[in-house]
Amino acid sequence: MMADMLNTAKAEAGIAASIEVSPKHALEMAEIGEIIPAGTRVYITDVGSHSAADMAAGCTRLIDLGLKAVPHIPARRLVDRTDLEDRVKRYTGAGVTDILVIGGSPDRQVGGISSTMEVLETGLLDAHGVTHVGVAGHPEGSPDFSKEVAATALRLKKQFAERTDARMRIVTQFGFDAEIFIAWAEGLREAGIDLPVHLGVAGPAKITTLIKYAALCGVGNSLNFLKKRASALTALATSHSPEGVVGPIETHVLGAEQTAIRGIHAFPFGGVAKTAQWLAERGSWQLVPHAASANGHR
Repeated sequence: MMADMLNTAKAEAGIAASIEVSPKHALEMAEIGEIIPAGTRVYITDVGSHSAADMAAGCTRLIDLGLKAVPHIPARRLVDRTDLEDRVKRYTGAGVTDILVIGGSPDRQVGGISSTMEVLETGLLDAHGVTHVGVAGHPEGSPDFSKEVAATALRLKKQFAERTDARMRIVTQFGFDAEIFIAWAEGLREAGIDLPVHLGVAGPAKITTLIKYAALCGVGNSLNFLKKRASALTALATSHSPEGVVGPIETHVLGAEQTAIRGIHAFPFGGVAKTAQWLAERGSWQLVPHAASANGHR
């Protein structure tokens, strides 16, 4: 009876969702505090186009608006340990307690740090008050490393979470095959990795836009899927509906007695406002101004 009531409540609310934005959006988007519910995790991407000071300022603004700022730290773009500590101190000084640590592209390494684990093992996140840590997951694999290497890396991160105070989760790359993503997330426990998983999905966007981002992110299976969709000239101007991916994930979560999946993470390739509108319309977000939300805090 209680489980049925819980599932009904989940169904009415929709699967929890976080979103990522650029530093520019975090700093300048006027309506960002109105279109994203208070308490929602808002990840701030770091592609090297903004300084750590700008990233921290974006975090401050989001937090002042009642949102939970989660800045990215790309390990291979760090110059050294001092650079890492400077970033962490800036972010936590802005009020951040949650950070996403990613490896970053191997061909863009600028210093001596080459992996997420090296960042974690410094102890700097914990020392400066970071209590929640996201790490990357790749359900479709990656062109930069094998599936075996990826599994080993996640197992090491799970072991790190067990011997520290870090509350760790996996946030995945985006994709379009719900079955593959669900199977990957639920299969982690068999590999000894029982961290909570937030599955990446692309928000509403044109097929051509998604092809561009899939190529940039090295998401091979998704790129092939999109190219097949765009094989007809008329499809090039059409938009992708995320519900074909999110619907099956949500159905699985609602029906599972136990699941590693805690929510979805939206990549707003078609625009932050458009993605926010979709998440609100589908029930994942309840837009109550200045009201605390539980979305994304699991």
